[in-house]
Amino acid sequence: MRDFFHIQMTDAELSTISVLGLAHIGDAVYELLTRTALCARGKCTSKTLHRDTVKRVCAPAQALAMQKLTDILNDEEQSVFKRGRNAKVNSVPKSASVSDYHTATGLETLFGYLYLKGRYDRINELFEIILED
Repeated sequence: MRDFFHIQMTDAELSTISVLGLAHIGDAVYELLTRTALCARGKCTSKTLHRDTVKRVCAPAQALAMQKLTDILNDEEQSVFKRGRNAKVNSVPKSASVSDYHTATGLETLFGYLYLKGRYDRINELFEIILED
């Protein structure tokens, strides 16, 4: 049985996934990390958890998060981010600028890529930087 929680795809397997497919996975990974971090902080109502999660996973917040990471990404990660940022998207939510939405898509692509590569330590390292004030 394949372990989808601890998946480690090869470069050949990853090459079959579209950039927006990586962003799709990365969106879920980023939201799960955010929800976990918020729950780990302690006692909160479900309403507060939901509100705080939505505030942190929206495109403008993800674009700000990406600004913290730009200078520390290696060449491979920069390339993945840029592929995601430059991906053609069909629509942009009213709550986000086009620039923020593209940057958020790049961040999600990066997190999806790292997750599917099995690079969990790097995901945690980057997310820890995002959480810093």
